[in-house]
Amino acid sequence: MSAAEDVDVTEVIEEARFGRLQLLILVLCAWIALLDGFDTQAIAYVAPVIAEKWGIAMAGFGPIFGAGLAGLAVGAFVLSPAADRFGRRSVILLSVLLFGMFALVTARATTLNELLVYRFLTGLGLGGAMPNIVALTSEYAPKRMRALLIAIMFCGFPLGSTIGGLISAPLIGAFGWQAVFVVGGVLPLFTLIVLFAWLPESIRYLLTREVADVRIAKLLARLDPDISATAASRYVVHGSRGSGFQGSGFPATKLLAEGRASMTVLLWIAFFMNLLVMYFLVNWMPSLLKASGLPLNIAILSTAVLNAGGVVGAIVLGRFVDRLDPYLVLGGAYLASALFIAGIAFGSANVWTLMTSTFLAGFGVVGAQIGMNALAAGLYPTEIRSTGVGWALGVGRIGSIIGPVAGGVLLGFGWDAQSVVLTAAVPAVLAGLAVIALRRREPSLKLVPSAATLHH
Repeated sequence: MSAAEDVDVTEVIEEARFGRLQLLILVLCAWIALLDGFDTQAIAYVAPVIAEKWGIAMAGFGPIFGAGLAGLAVGAFVLSPAADRFGRRSVILLSVLLFGMFALVTARATTLNELLVYRFLTGLGLGGAMPNIVALTSEYAPKRMRALLIAIMFCGFPLGSTIGGLISAPLIGAFGWQAVFVVGGVLPLFTLIVLFAWLPESIRYLLTREVADVRIAKLLARLDPDISATAASRYVVHGSRGSGFQGSGFPATKLLAEGRASMTVLLWIAFFMNLLVMYFLVNWMPSLLKASGLPLNIAILSTAVLNAGGVVGAIVLGRFVDRLDPYLVLGGAYLASALFIAGIAFGSANVWTLMTSTFLAGFGVVGAQIGMNALAAGLYPTEIRSTGVGWALGVGRIGSIIGPVAGGVLLGFGWDAQSVVLTAAVPAVLAGLAVIALRRREPSLKLVPSAATLHH
């Protein structure tokens, strides 16, 4: 390499072999996702115990559940733009600190009002972490396996929810409900030490901020030891030193600028509709299946089966997204999941039919949502990537609040369990149609993320 030769950072990252640095980032981000999944679901594990000990009706926990989800939405809306200004690493550290600290504080709650406030504050950190670990994983992933790596990383979330469900009962039995939040707080705070020492900043982000080349050179050397940069080497992104974006203005407005408006709106519709379905099923399936006459243990098992289907779906669909048209893969998964939701509604009389339909619905609903995170990360340039993913997740979180509420409203209208489950097929169809329509918005995006033509 000559002393004055430019080093195209995008080319280096996207053509690099999968090595130790990418593995380190994948493991750290997956661990954060696991902690996120555990703490997001923690209140659901302890609510029946708290209700019994405090002598209150379970209905009183509706606002508590809503407050946590509202915190997730606000965290995604606020902290994702902050990451495009101050860096992925800094906001990830802040987010983990927030949800770890307030999970610990939640263990000291003595009233419903305290629970509501603490769950909202915990949600801020949980909502801020997710879009940034998606963005960071995306920005270090080789293009040929980007969607797969994001899918594997995101599997930490349902895995954390599943582990929480398995260990919460023994913890509560041995130490009381507070122990669930102590574990959910201590682990993130210890994780902060590891993240501070080992979690790198995004190379692409550093270039947009015109950080000293020596810092970029060290990260590139860890990424690909064969790079022989010199002191005079100049690092560029597709032929330009930086994007020129210096953080002026409100980053979220840029999601609708430069011809991105229709793309962004369709992405938001897909996230809104699918997270509505996902949280509707997670929250209501056990109760609705029990109301249909199934034993409680089978009704509870359905949620674990749904999440298991999501983990398998994430990995399988992630691989297909990298190799085939991502819009048809994900849109088709949503449309197919509508059929399997109908299978849940009409299959409760046969446990095998029910569990097969539940697994396949999770494959499509949960698995495709994880694929959508990879898609969203590839649709936006570096300087607004965290904002793009975060706002899509934030809009989706609004759907996640509406879904469980809508289930209660329909039951209040006198609908039977079968009819209520069947309604979840409608937003699944709308999510599929939105993704397929997204394919036709901008021809230049058809290669994302399978070819990952990230312009910055």
